[in-house]
Amino acid sequence: MATFAVLILDHANRLARFAVGELATFATGPRAAGDGASARWRMEIGAHWHRELCAAAGPDDFQCQHEVGVRGTLARRGWRFELEGRIDQLHVTGSGYVVREVKTTLEKLPRDNAELRASHPSHFIQLGLYVLLSELSNPAQDFRGQLLFVEAGTGLQQGVAFNDQDRAATEGHLELVADFLEKRHATLARLRQLTWRPAFAAPRPGQETILADLAAALTPATDDGMPPPPVVLAAPTGYGKTGVLLETAFAALRSGRADRVVYLTGKSTGQLHVLTTLQAMLGAPAVATGEATPQLSAWNLRPKREHCINDVFHCTRDRCRFLHDLPRRYREAGLARFHLFPADARDLPALRAAGLAAQVCPYEIARAALPDCSVWLGDFNYLFAPANRGVFVDQPTWDPATTLLVIDEAHHLPARVAEAHSHALNADELHGLLAELPDDTARPLRRALEALWRLLAAMPAADALDLDTEDDLAAALRTATEALAKHPPDQDALAPPSADLLFRLPALLVWLEDHTLEKLLWSPAPATLRFTCLDAASVIGKQLREFAAVILATATPPPAEVFSASLGLGVAAEILNPKSQILNFLAPAAPWRDHAYDVALDLRVDTTFRRRESHHATTAATLATLRAASAGPVVVFFPSYAYAGKIMDLLDREHPGLRCALQPRAADLATQSAWIDEQLALADILVFVLGGSFAEGIDHLGGRITHAMVVGPALPELNALQRAREAALARHVTAPEAFRRTYLVPGLQKVNQALGRLVRAPGQRCRVLLHCRRFADPAYASLLAPEYQFGAHVLDDTDLAKWLV
Repeated sequence: MATFAVLILDHANRLARFAVGELATFATGPRAAGDGASARWRMEIGAHWHRELCAAAGPDDFQCQHEVGVRGTLARRGWRFELEGRIDQLHVTGSGYVVREVKTTLEKLPRDNAELRASHPSHFIQLGLYVLLSELSNPAQDFRGQLLFVEAGTGLQQGVAFNDQDRAATEGHLELVADFLEKRHATLARLRQLTWRPAFAAPRPGQETILADLAAALTPATDDGMPPPPVVLAAPTGYGKTGVLLETAFAALRSGRADRVVYLTGKSTGQLHVLTTLQAMLGAPAVATGEATPQLSAWNLRPKREHCINDVFHCTRDRCRFLHDLPRRYREAGLARFHLFPADARDLPALRAAGLAAQVCPYEIARAALPDCSVWLGDFNYLFAPANRGVFVDQPTWDPATTLLVIDEAHHLPARVAEAHSHALNADELHGLLAELPDDTARPLRRALEALWRLLAAMPAADALDLDTEDDLAAALRTATEALAKHPPDQDALAPPSADLLFRLPALLVWLEDHTLEKLLWSPAPATLRFTCLDAASVIGKQLREFAAVILATATPPPAEVFSASLGLGVAAEILNPKSQILNFLAPAAPWRDHAYDVALDLRVDTTFRRRESHHATTAATLATLRAASAGPVVVFFPSYAYAGKIMDLLDREHPGLRCALQPRAADLATQSAWIDEQLALADILVFVLGGSFAEGIDHLGGRITHAMVVGPALPELNALQRAREAALARHVTAPEAFRRTYLVPGLQKVNQALGRLVRAPGQRCRVLLHCRRFADPAYASLLAPEYQFGAHVLDDTDLAKWLV
């Protein structure tokens, strides 16, 4: 059965394929169903009662068949719908058949039939589709329909017969879907005529052939239906990757190689830059062309928190007033205008104002606009995080097989996906949940949660759980999950954090039973558990292979073999799965960077953790010397705040005339920009931490800094987590290579990221002092970008003075 909502197989023949359940829930506006952990929990409840009903029927009940497969084609408005699904129950009667669908509900039964129809219209449409397909496959028989509601907490049942009103609603729904497909068909026709302004009036140095190179790399080498290998565009900061990527994406849309572009970045700043560039290339506002209908519509989906207009940011559809009765409010307020008229304002202030006026969540307005848009901009999480990916993949026009996926800042992807597949749990959270459970909570659920709490409360700190404890934890989570499905509590009696914790428990069990991830179950402190994903390569590779084409853009790629393995596309993955693909690397030249850096390797000091303190005085004196040689402020990068603080204290004592400014922690983009502009005017030394948001995104420094210093490679801290990562890698590569990938590769990549921001355009220059003898070690130097690998060796103060002169 299809795992997507709709797949347009053949526009010329007007053919679409649906899973019956997805067609029933197809909507051009917000859906009423929940999402995230809450939705998964509801699905678990539904699956439990389906199993209960099957078991109650018994093997000798020949009058009832369960999970009956059905498929067929319905034609409406010139479109053919190929449908496939499974009927929950098919009953044989003396006069024909009864098609029965079983749906669980948290509402108290019995309820008025009209109320059930109003609350669950998609359930009746799904039943109607099964009735239509059954009549189509066997027109000589009589088919009646019944929707069986089951109250989740008690098992109480209420049957509602399918009637003429439900049949009319099903037909109306098919008309709605056909109308949407007709509009989508027209959208694709416009895309085939797409025009745009080049991102650059003339190619920058190094860009002369890159568009042709990308087009060739995205063209399948064979006619066997296999997509081309993912393409890595490894180009330095300032190369103009955004414009190149957008031109390539537009060409794919116009040629028909793709029907949609999904453009993901690791930071919101990247998305804003992409949107601004896109508008400039297609004509603002947001791609309007002066015609009644724009050529292309794009949407930048920002994080949910930024949309929120509630007093407290905590999203559950049962608790937030802006999510209540969502489809009706959306429809009556005319909020479809945000996707029907792309030239109108659709920024966050406009969404928030419209949502407040209509009492509709602005984030839901944004989600509802996606199906009509041909370019989706968003964060990695919208595709790779289990808790968030439904925002994209549950859309009614989602089809990766006809989508070009562009991932910018792709070097961050492996760590971000591993983080998204990691969880935490502690005894205090569970204790708070137990205290909030209503008095009428079923005893099996309460006992299961108490047993889980006792297990967690008694857990000592440990670098890794032993197998017996891990088995006990899995058993406790399994019991709690089963009890939760059989005896769900009253959600309204729980505070939002407690309700979220309850929903997360089934996900933790799924995590424990998932053997495709490299994982570590450990306890950093007593009564605390960490479910850490060490390597999510298998998940990344599986998802990348679904797309028509993939471009991974980065200014600082890891070594090719490391990057391929971290994305689940390396040689090992190819051996396990013949359909795996090796990356296709494109590394265009950037000749203007060839002599932009004047590098020196300071061999006077050793900044390893054990020896750095003996060199503190040299480090402080070197910074003072650099500042004296520079016409403006000096930038210095440290591996940690603690290290930076010690050198700043020493500078304050030994060189009180120097003004040092340390980057603020957890600053947003506006704060970062304001801080940099202010300190460039006031400070002598700007202090950054490698791997932090400033060091990876300080585009404001390009051309404004002439002298910089890096105090040692920022190797990860040696701890239980890193040792587990190293051990996991050692099962696939040699021990030295495992050490290199665990410590050296990420440490030197942070250095490359920081230095790459200092030269962003032709004509900019910077002198860089690599302040540690390890930078001269071939194992370290080989991981630096080529322009930083070689330079003068500073053996004493005289060498430093000569280099500065």
